[in-house]
Amino acid sequence: MAFTIPEGSFEPTVMFFGLTNSPVTFQAMMNELLRDLINTGKVVVFIDDVMVGTETEEGHDELVVEIIKRLEENDLYVKLEKCK
Repeated sequence: MAFTIPEGSFEPTVMFFGLTNSPVTFQAMMNELLRDLINTGKVVVFIDDVMVGTETEEGHDELVVEIIKRLEENDLYVKLEKCK
C-alpha cells in the first residue's frame, strides 16, 4: 500500500491499524506468501501468527527456514522473543 504525497511516493514500513481493512489486507498478503505451505496442512496463519505443525521432527526445521526466508524476502521480520 503506497500513498502519493507532494514529495513523492510514501510506502509505510508498518501497518496502520487505524485504516479500514488493514488486518484483512495483511491476512490476505500472508495467505498469498505462504499459500502452498498452508495447502499442505502443516502451516496455519492468523494475521501475524504463523504456526507450524508437523507430526514428526523430520522436515520441521526446513519448513521453518522456508517460512522465514519468504518473510524476509517481503521485508517482514520475526521477533525471536515472541517465538516458541
